[in-house]
Amino acid sequence: MSLVPSVFGRRSNVFDPFSLDVWDPFKDWPFNSALSAPVRSDLSNETSQFAATRIDWKETPEGHVFKADLPGLKKEEVKVEVEEGNILQISGERSRDKEEKNDTWHRIERSSGKFLRRFRMPENAKMDQIKASMENGVLTVTVPKEEVKKPDVKAIEISG
Repeated sequence: MSLVPSVFGRRSNVFDPFSLDVWDPFKDWPFNSALSAPVRSDLSNETSQFAATRIDWKETPEGHVFKADLPGLKKEEVKVEVEEGNILQISGERSRDKEEKNDTWHRIERSSGKFLRRFRMPENAKMDQIKASMENGVLTVTVPKEEVKKPDVKAIEISG
């Protein structure tokens, strides 16, 4: 009896530590995990782009700063809007390269389609003073904050 398992003719068994099958807990989920097959075909590319656009949000003493990596997009292809008074919305669209009939694609990994992200801003955000800039494919949106007024403290002398 060999202690090394035979690779040929091996049956699939989830409980066998030497099994050649790799268990993917997300196999039937609607998104593409690192181990699973391609994304379900009934989901549109637009839906997957909602989650794919990653944006950093940090709060500084002066305001809120959002940064989004949007390589290959021009500032005309990106919208920064305010909805309902306190919702910051960042959206845009990246178009797919034109296909020629003689071209053979081996991989399409760059994302294309629409993206949309929304952020509810706190009450102290100055939504009428938002600034946005785009440099080297990085969108930076700055939302200033109202200064926090420190309460006046009056010392009371204690008698007695």
